[in-house]
Amino acid sequence: MSELDLRLSTATAQDTGSFRLLELPPELCQIIESASDKFPSLFIKGHPTEDAVLCTSDKTYAVRSVVLSNTVLVVTPSRSDPDGTVHIRDQLHEIMELTPVVPKLHKLSILLRDMEYDEGDEDRQATMPTYSYEQARSEIQASEAEFSRGLKERRILRQLRPIAPAHLSTILELLLNYLISLSLSHQAAAVEELASVLADEHEVPRAVSNQVISWFGDVKEGLWKMDADAHNPISEHEFLKKWKNVVGDTFESSVKLSLLSVPELQRHDTQGNFLRTVSLSGDGMTLTYFSSSALPVDPAARFVELFLTRQRWKHEEIEPFLLDIAVNSKERDKLLLKHARALTDTDGVWYTARVSYNN
Repeated sequence: MSELDLRLSTATAQDTGSFRLLELPPELCQIIESASDKFPSLFIKGHPTEDAVLCTSDKTYAVRSVVLSNTVLVVTPSRSDPDGTVHIRDQLHEIMELTPVVPKLHKLSILLRDMEYDEGDEDRQATMPTYSYEQARSEIQASEAEFSRGLKERRILRQLRPIAPAHLSTILELLLNYLISLSLSHQAAAVEELASVLADEHEVPRAVSNQVISWFGDVKEGLWKMDADAHNPISEHEFLKKWKNVVGDTFESSVKLSLLSVPELQRHDTQGNFLRTVSLSGDGMTLTYFSSSALPVDPAARFVELFLTRQRWKHEEIEPFLLDIAVNSKERDKLLLKHARALTDTDGVWYTARVSYNN
């Protein structure tokens, strides 16, 4: 082994505290090592009052400091003697560790409060608070893919205005009706034709209809392949009857309650949207709107809200309401272990609160 002469650099005083050692998780290391001509984009995001996160193109990582038991020296070769002397530039006593986390998309509901887009709102646009897409993308602690998906799942238009549910339902009904009346295939419908008829006959701006169309299917080369299983318009029997009436005979077979919750999770990344309860008469089920996006982001506060709503939950019932606060099933199991107690009976596993909550 060759010997090196170790010396303090004349720049040590000004360099002290300038360096950070970042430990990369395997998947991020692989992305960087496999990059050929273009280095992948990495962004540090966070308001001074927030913990920093690092975002790749599709994931968000929490950045936390871990104290080292040994000091790490940052050194550079000497310009005059690069083969025999190195200069100490800084001393590090900690490393920065990256851990996958759920993107902090809940801030969108706070930033966009009172900015809902409804029918005939074009005239009100000029008086609305200005909050641009680029501004939100830079401030929200989420990757580009997670941010785009968050806008889609929350039905937020690109001009950063959530669309009113009733207005969205109207646009969807119009799209379904025109697919049939214009004899367009829902597997390859011309987007421009649909956007034009909505603009000309119902004054729906093309920018709005184009985004709604993209939320409910894939658009390639100007053609819309509608996802017939993605439509979510509002006793269980009456609900399904009304839903089938809204979508019409052509899409009636696609209507099923599973679209609103867990079973198709892998296909739609669906979160909790409703509660299913035995009716008071005992002869049927009732559905109650209950959205996970309206629950507290803090895990402890969320479990309080969940157990105030119901004293006990089945695993498949509570899981959808934890998807947006836990990055994977392992983290969800940790939250359940910490905040809930598991009980098993003939009906399966139930979760109850570890502490008593009063309604």
